Amino acid sequence: MRHFLPGFALAAGLFLGAIAPAVAQNPFEPVVYVNDRAVTRYEIAQRARFMQVLGTAGDDATVEQALINDRLRLYAAEQMGIATTEEGMQTGLEEFASRAGMSAAEFTEALGQAGVEPQIFRDYVEAGLVWRAVVRQRLTAQITVSDAEVDQELKRQIETPVISRVLVSELVIPAPPGQEQAAMNRASSIAASVTSEAQFAAAARQYSAAGSAGAGGRLNWVDLENLPPSLRPILLSLSPGQVSQPLTVQGAVILFFLRDEQGTLRPGAREQVLDYMTLRLASAAEAAQIAARTLGCDDLYVEVGPEVAPMITRQTQSQNAIPTLIATQLASMDDGETGVVSYGGAADLVVLCSREPALLAEARQEVATTALPDDGVEAAVPAADALPSRDLVRDELFNRKASLAADAYLAELRANAVIRRP
Repeated sequence: MRHFLPGFALAAGLFLGAIAPAVAQNPFEPVVYVNDRAVTRYEIAQRARFMQVLGTAGDDATVEQALINDRLRLYAAEQMGIATTEEGMQTGLEEFASRAGMSAAEFTEALGQAGVEPQIFRDYVEAGLVWRAVVRQRLTAQITVSDAEVDQELKRQIETPVISRVLVSELVIPAPPGQEQAAMNRASSIAASVTSEAQFAAAARQYSAAGSAGAGGRLNWVDLENLPPSLRPILLSLSPGQVSQPLTVQGAVILFFLRDEQGTLRPGAREQVLDYMTLRLASAAEAAQIAARTLGCDDLYVEVGPEVAPMITRQTQSQNAIPTLIATQLASMDDGETGVVSYGGAADLVVLCSREPALLAEARQEVATTALPDDGVEAAVPAADALPSRDLVRDELFNRKASLAADAYLAELRANAVIRRP
């Protein structure tokens, strides 16, 4: 599956200028064969330039592996009779170039200024296009996303704070004309080797040209909204203690180390909706006896029998709409657990069927069909757009599964391929 850096990084990288060519006696010498298809030194050098323009450059071994993977993708497509049309190829080129705010022709011209042949761009896009078709034809029919998985993902998002501030360190490596590759190699080496803030700080003191170098690259807390929009997803993709991939900008390569982050829950995220049952009985002792035999909400109907079952009340309510004594009892209960609320003489047998965030209940749009009128659920959900739609979450989960399936299939292709050195 392809990965693209934000458009501003692409555009900045395109105008760093041509990169000094690698020295090789025979640039067209095969380096490795993949199912009898050669990968040459020239292709490796060209792909390395192309990836540097995109801001994702790596060492020769990384570039070689990327080309091997592309050979495997093309091989799989050929075996399935999948090929790109000229119209499909042009659409793919235009779509890719648009990420840098350019047309395909403008992007190709800019690549030429950086020393990248047009065919390298076409080969890269073609491998992505046919692989997309392979995955769609071979794998996607086997992928399903259940409603329960969508609920679980929405619940995870509800319970995860929305990051509003980050505490980062920076390392800015100068990349004057002619030294871009050396700067990228150094940044890649640092990103691969740093495992702690102390190591990043030492590297910043040694290599960074930023004013923060003396402080180990440390910056103060910064509000996420104050950062450039293209930089936000890069920092949000990191967990505290992680280093970003090298980011190419005009005249420099930048690394970020995330030291900490702060966030707040969505409005209404702490509000819960409870699905529960109550049954009024003559005494606490009787309620306790039935409670001891009851294993969950459905089981309660069986335990009390058909004559008493109609007396059971089942409700879905937000916390602030549940009577205080019952709400207090439910607060310490797990799904399927029973409890007794005694009123001296009579008592309520209480069974908790389920609890979930009010935002999730609203997103599923089920509350109106199960809750009593004016139960307070709507008040617990301040905004309909507080969460992504269920369809969007389903698509994200589907794409995540498809990506994992594609990676597994690529690994299978690699294991079955004949990969040899000359």
